[in-house]
Amino acid sequence: MEQEFLISLFMIIGIDLILGGDNAIVIAMASRNLPEKQRQKAIIIGTFLAIALRTALTTVAVYLLTIPYLQLAGGIFLLYISFGLMCGGDEDEEHVKSHGSLWKAVRTIVAADVLMGLDNVIAVAGAANGHTMLVVTGLFISIPVIIWGSKFVLKLIDRFPYLLYVGGGMLAYTAGKMISHEDQLQFLADRPMFLEAIPYFTVLIFVISGIITKKKNLNT
Repeated sequence: MEQEFLISLFMIIGIDLILGGDNAIVIAMASRNLPEKQRQKAIIIGTFLAIALRTALTTVAVYLLTIPYLQLAGGIFLLYISFGLMCGGDEDEEHVKSHGSLWKAVRTIVAADVLMGLDNVIAVAGAANGHTMLVVTGLFISIPVIIWGSKFVLKLIDRFPYLLYVGGGMLAYTAGKMISHEDQLQFLADRPMFLEAIPYFTVLIFVISGIITKKKNLNT
């Protein structure tokens, strides 16, 4: 029994660490315009809230993934978040320091993480074999890696701003995968190339749109 527990725990930690890359990108993009102190708060609060919600999602993952059009709606909303993160203008200093901006970043972090987790938590749920404590333990062990990873990505984005579009493209790709996995769209199963192309179309369209919109915002 103890051996099974440890094996399941290691599997969950591994899954969480792999998914942590997505978390780190979302956190970095959402908090990049905040001052240093508020960045730290956004990273910590956003991570813990996202972990809590992902734990809750995992316990009902099998049910959630059977809700018609949920993945389609989640994918569309994630595209909206991705677009906003890519083309959002740099806020002025006074606005950035406001309390509302901190919580706006936290809300973005939590919303994006939950949406991205819809089709991923099923893997954790399967590895946990119904043991919620395993899910909680694995997620909390991965927290330091997610926090450290987001700080590392933040430094990279500060130094190489174009990486913002790489992160936005990754979110758009995840959204496209969610849309293509929607059960209600399986009438397109006889056109597998079309379904497989959806994530790439979303990346192309939304990254180009983000770049154009960002340039327009800078010129106005």
